Amino acid sequence: MNALLYLIPIALGLGLLGLGAFLWALKSGQFDDMEGSANRILFDDDPPESDDDPPESDDD
Repeated sequence: MNALLYLIPIALGLGLLGLGAFLWALKSGQFDDMEGSANRILFDDDPPESDDDPPESDDD
């Protein structure tokens, strides 16, 4: 029973800490553009690498 005197305030503190982190994320714009991040991974913005050396052939 004495353990509850420690566990309840710890649980409430962690809950308030999580709520504060969530509200901070909302305020700082972490959830503004959900579609852009999901679609950005589908497109390759890097130019293709070009090889200046011709491919090697295995002529034995």
